[in-house]
Amino acid sequence: MRGAGRFAPSPSGDLHLGNIRTGLLAYARARQTGRRFLWRIEDLDRVRAGAAASQLQVFRELGVVPDETPLVQSERLDVYADAIGSLAEAGLVYECYCSRRDIQQAASAPHAPPGAYPGTCRRLGEGDRERRRAELAAAGRQPALRLRTENTEITVPDGLLGTITAPVDDFVLRRGDGVFAYNLTVVVDDAASGVDEVLRGDDLASSAPRQAHLGRLLGAGEQSWLHVPLVLGESGARLAKRDGAVTYEQLSALGWKPADVFEWVWHSLGGDSAGGEVLGQRPWSSLDDLVDGIDFAHLRREPSVFLPPTDAATVPTGSAPDL
Repeated sequence: MRGAGRFAPSPSGDLHLGNIRTGLLAYARARQTGRRFLWRIEDLDRVRAGAAASQLQVFRELGVVPDETPLVQSERLDVYADAIGSLAEAGLVYECYCSRRDIQQAASAPHAPPGAYPGTCRRLGEGDRERRRAELAAAGRQPALRLRTENTEITVPDGLLGTITAPVDDFVLRRGDGVFAYNLTVVVDDAASGVDEVLRGDDLASSAPRQAHLGRLLGAGEQSWLHVPLVLGESGARLAKRDGAVTYEQLSALGWKPADVFEWVWHSLGGDSAGGEVLGQRPWSSLDDLVDGIDFAHLRREPSVFLPPTDAATVPTGSAPDL
């Protein structure tokens, strides 16, 4: 089976232009490297009815169709439970009874990075565990499950950042509300789908060492990584729906066409400054332009800013999107 890349949005609502750009880059990277392009519906947490279908439709309008039927996480709960079971058999899982406040107020463990879990529940005796378990049950809760680690530094290669190095703490595998944690599900799903390269936003770069470590414990294949810069709003914060007309649906209502999206992507990656040396001298107008024109070896590493248009008059059909 050929390797694969993937795009894995949460179906919590319409995708904004920053999410869409990341998905388009993931598709282009897969096509350039001969990988399959896969789509995953990460619906274990925040879900809005109809959002998954709407997101897929937006990408169809942009010319992107996944190579396989999308994997749906809510249909794979037994697979995640089995993965935790195999880790538990190896003595690598323990119950955690801490609330977020408990963790924030606890002293940091020696040699642990700031914000890392301090190991409060790691060495509790069985009597203490039974008492804490009963206290949670009385409150209608259950313990979280954590991976037992040694806060060892893990380094992974990144095609844009060079390397990413971080200590791996005792991170959560299943939350106290019973939901399987992101760091577990992405590793299990990537391994099952043959995803051997992950392209995603660089806000997730710090989680790559954790996921690489867990993948090795579960016998998954090694992955490579490409963490691309984010799209920011005018305030300098990560682009969000509160910034105005930022979703494809909103921009379409203001006159944007798929060609406008691809032209904006070209601008956002520095096409107007890098010129033909990197992205081609002419703005992109189609998915084929993006796949043929993008040079991941020289992709700009700085975030870009999107200034949403305020009315249809500012974005006539076929015009260059505002940066």
